[in-house]
Amino acid sequence: MKKTYGMAVIGGGMIGHWHAEAIRQLPNARLVGICDHGSGKAAKSGPRCGCAAGACEVEGFIARQDVDVITIGTPSGTHAEIALLAARHGKHCIVEKPLDISLARMDRMIEAHAKAGTTLGGIFNGRFVPTAGIFKRAVAAGRFGRLTFGMAYGPWWREQSYYDQGGWKGTQALDGGGAFINQGIHTIDMLQWLMGPVRRVSARVATLAHDRIEVEDTGAAVVEFASGALGILACTTSMWPGKSRQIEVSGTGGTVSMGDSMFNTWQFRQEQPEDASIRETYLSRPTAAVGASDPSAGFSADSHRDNFAEVLAAIDENRTPSVDGQEARKAVRIILALYESARQGGAPVALD
Repeated sequence: MKKTYGMAVIGGGMIGHWHAEAIRQLPNARLVGICDHGSGKAAKSGPRCGCAAGACEVEGFIARQDVDVITIGTPSGTHAEIALLAARHGKHCIVEKPLDISLARMDRMIEAHAKAGTTLGGIFNGRFVPTAGIFKRAVAAGRFGRLTFGMAYGPWWREQSYYDQGGWKGTQALDGGGAFINQGIHTIDMLQWLMGPVRRVSARVATLAHDRIEVEDTGAAVVEFASGALGILACTTSMWPGKSRQIEVSGTGGTVSMGDSMFNTWQFRQEQPEDASIRETYLSRPTAAVGASDPSAGFSADSHRDNFAEVLAAIDENRTPSVDGQEARKAVRIILALYESARQGGAPVALD
């Protein structure tokens, strides 16, 4: 019989709430409680999620005997300190994107959990929607022929109040950047997951639609992949009213375009029997863009639940989860290279 895991959420904001909802849907997990990181928001999130809540001392909460796994949904720049506490107390850890905003801190997180023998998992829940799996399998099967071009496009909008009320949002110290690392990271991760490693980037960023923020609300880049394919990235919070995120992959044998969790294009030179069924089931535009102008619009806990379930299965099976610390690090590494390029006026920056 598989273990039932006591899971605790660190972070009492919107993401912490969705973590709690996802945990409640897992048959092999029990929500122990929610602990905020000093915001006081857990007092509001806890009762709604049917668990103990309230402002608490984070390390003491993590150290509780009934906690096996923590999920981290605090401001991005605080992820490492909490993940290191989890490793110190022998707790498995699942971290919301980005894993952290510093390469050095991410590496310390990975090393600490490796030494502790605990699992460090990342959250890229977009990989767990059905269309993402279908997309990835088509790439793995070689249906695109030689990959030639990829696009990640996040044309989103945020009101000024989003930054004014967030406290940490739009700051270098806790957000680590803007539209690329906060909103665009899911599309950037998806593109590199499908297209393969990135070799070099050239980027420009600007703050065009918002005041009183330290980071970009508009970013664009050219990407060179290790395969030789080229690509473009465009991620914003400056495009009212906001539209669906788009991921497009093309090659000598086909093109697929995905908007949020549906396909806009599914076309291959060599038709396969399953293609008609895929188009019938998934080829349509979503009725509303997920998160395009409101972070909570169209959102559900389903993909977080599936992301969490895969990490718990990895723990049960004593294997590495599909999105472990090293995998979650990749998108952040790309984004930090984008920022370095932008600081150099768009000069190409090579990745290791």
